[in-house]
Amino acid sequence: MGIKFGREYSDIIDDFTEALQSVERCHEFLEMSAEEWGGLEAEEQCECIKTLADDLFYGLGTESHMSIGGCTVTYDAKRHLIRIDHSDALTRVIHLV
Repeated sequence: MGIKFGREYSDIIDDFTEALQSVERCHEFLEMSAEEWGGLEAEEQCECIKTLADDLFYGLGTESHMSIGGCTVTYDAKRHLIRIDHSDALTRVIHLV
């Protein structure tokens, strides 16, 4: 299937990375303990989250819903966006076009 996008890929990943930084327990998706995550410098955490954003972007191309920490990440092909929802509240929207 794949994700269709019209914006620069690097801009999408930057927005996605920024959005994922506010997701609690995102380190669990990276198979890291809270202690391991807390032991990283802020720059290292940011690089890990950027890798996570990249992995999720491609994963959403085959599976439109994924769970990260306490959030659900959804690819909405009709609206050309990625939604990050925390419980019943919308957290962020990443526009793809």
